[in-house]
Amino acid sequence: MNDPVRSHLLEELSWPEVKAAIDADTVVILPLGAIEQHGHQLPIDTDDYLATRLALAGAEQAGALVAPSPSYGCRSRPGSGGGEQFPGTLSLSGATFIAMVAEVIGGILRHGFRRLLVYSWHMENRGFAYEAAFQASERYPTARIVVMEEPFDSLTDGSMQSLFPNGFPGWPLEHAGVLETSLMLYLRGSVVGRGAPPGDRIEARPYEVLPQPPVSEGQTGVLWESAGAEAEKGRLAYEEIVAKLTAVLVREFGGVS
Repeated sequence: MNDPVRSHLLEELSWPEVKAAIDADTVVILPLGAIEQHGHQLPIDTDDYLATRLALAGAEQAGALVAPSPSYGCRSRPGSGGGEQFPGTLSLSGATFIAMVAEVIGGILRHGFRRLLVYSWHMENRGFAYEAAFQASERYPTARIVVMEEPFDSLTDGSMQSLFPNGFPGWPLEHAGVLETSLMLYLRGSVVGRGAPPGDRIEARPYEVLPQPPVSEGQTGVLWESAGAEAEKGRLAYEEIVAKLTAVLVREFGGVS
C-alpha cells in the first residue's frame, strides 16, 4: 500500500499533516488501556502498550491513524485485574474515565474527523468506553464510531488449544496470564521478567466483595498462571487479533486503505 501519511501515529504528525488526514476522511483509532499490575513478569503499562501496539498494527494494514492513548483505565477489580491494592496500579473512577474519554473523542471529532474506532484492551473499561463514545456521538451525530471492548475474544480453536492446553480459565482470570505474557514476549521481550513464583489460583466468582482486600502472602498478581507463555504463541495470537481489527475497520468503514 502507498501510504499517504508519514506516520500512523497521530502525535507524530504536524498540524498540516493532520489537516490533510481530516480532508482525506481518514479513520482514527483511539486505544484505551490501563496502568495496572501485571504480576512479577510484566510491566504495569502492559494494557496501555498492547492497546496502542495492536491498534497501530491494524492502522498500518488499513491506512488509519492511531490517536494518543489516555493511558489510565477504570478501577482494577480483584477478580479480573488483582485490584487496587497492588503497588503501581493507577486507576480512574468510572465517572472520571467516561468524562475524559468522551472529551478526547469529542476533541478528535471537533477538528473534523468523522470515522473513529475505540479500541480497549483493559477489561474493566468495558461499558465505560461505550458510554463515553455514546456521549460523544450525541454531540457529533454525523460521525460514525465503532467500539471494540473485547478485542481478544475471537482467537481460533487452534490458537486457544495452543495457548491453553490444560484448559481455558476464562478471560477475567487470564489477566497477566499466558496470552498477555506471550504477546509481550513476542512484541517487547526485553521488558518481560521472570515468571511469578507459584501462588494461589483465584476462584472464579460471579460477584465482588468490598472493600477490596489487601494483597496477601501468596498473591502474585497473576490470577491463574503464566507458565507456558511463549513468543511463538504470542505471534499467533497477535496475527489473529490484528486480522480481526483490520476486518472490523474494513467492514465498518469500507475501503479505508
